[in-house]
Amino acid sequence: MYTNKYKTNSLILMIKAPLTKETVAMRALLPHILQNGTANSPSRKQLRERLDDMYGAMLATDVQKKGEEHVISIRLDVANERYLSDTTPLFDNAISLLAEVIFQPQLENGTFVTSVVESEKRSLKQRIQSVYDDKMRYANVRVTEEMCKGEPFALTAFGTEEEVEAITAESIFSYYQDLLKSNQFDLYIVGAIEGTEVIQKVEEKFNSLSERKVAPFETSQSPEVKEVNVVNDEQDVKQGKLHMGFRTYTTYADDDYVAMQVCNGLYGAFSHSKLFINVREKESLAYYAASRFESHKGIMMVMSGIEFSKYDRAVEIIKEQFEAMKQGDFTEAEVEQTKAMLKNQLLETADVARGLVELSYHQVVSGKNRSIEQWMQQIDKVTKEDIVRVAKKVKLDTIYFLKGKEESQ
Repeated sequence: MYTNKYKTNSLILMIKAPLTKETVAMRALLPHILQNGTANSPSRKQLRERLDDMYGAMLATDVQKKGEEHVISIRLDVANERYLSDTTPLFDNAISLLAEVIFQPQLENGTFVTSVVESEKRSLKQRIQSVYDDKMRYANVRVTEEMCKGEPFALTAFGTEEEVEAITAESIFSYYQDLLKSNQFDLYIVGAIEGTEVIQKVEEKFNSLSERKVAPFETSQSPEVKEVNVVNDEQDVKQGKLHMGFRTYTTYADDDYVAMQVCNGLYGAFSHSKLFINVREKESLAYYAASRFESHKGIMMVMSGIEFSKYDRAVEIIKEQFEAMKQGDFTEAEVEQTKAMLKNQLLETADVARGLVELSYHQVVSGKNRSIEQWMQQIDKVTKEDIVRVAKKVKLDTIYFLKGKEESQ
């Protein structure tokens, strides 16, 4: 993606495979092992020094769920040499280093270094533990597990502490070799660099990936909701977490997707939304109340923090607010405000290289092409009838409530 908006060039490699219980913890661990050192810079310190020598280049990794696919991202940001007086071929060095991180990791006795694997396992287990300590994130994990039992989407992006503990240097090295053969790799390069020279350099360094055919993958369809599943957990918490999962039967790949985005925006995504105004402001029922739409699985999650005693009324009013969406009980002004906020969000996301790639990568995951310009136009075209139509498809699936222990006595 050519742009002269940034002073840096970003190389962002997305590595995609289906989300499975057997591989989720290994995929969460692997990028951290890879950024610990390469064959030529066999320690984190030496790798950092190389990045520093490239005018403070930055290497970062992440792992996330996109529907029922599990995506590792490895990002390298480097200064654009055209803005520097120095003649160092920074971009060439960056591509070489990224390829080295992927294809030439630091090894001992033909496998990953045990001390590195053990150290990164400890860090990953701490990250998994930190979700348990953050009750809002914990409630989100639990409602997803309960709602999507038997579906890959029930898994978290990091695996469990037990799954991480079971990994050895040998088992993850064997998985890494498998990943190079079977995963889909998409490399995004964003910055003021000419396309033809870029392609040539990438082909040179990443040619071992070019011959593969990766089977297309589709996230499983959401099942019909037969009855609402109600789940209560008890812990030593001061504030109740009420999370409600809805099936929207609409994903990024559908033509209705943008109307569903506007619907979710009106319902709970912004400070002018129904949930915020009615549940939080008017009724003072919640410390916070918002909804989020997962675009590749088509699930809408309502998250709220409430006093334990207000559970019944909170559930009732959250349902009422969605009924109001189905009845078209919202004004033209609210629709316009929501559209403006959504377009603004899109532009803000596209304003940084990583966001631009995230927006573009939706197309890879969903198989549906929708440029930012088309997306903005589609938002403009959404009518009240469209919003009501998509709202009528939505079904409440699961109500999850995390409450304090003393309440049950």
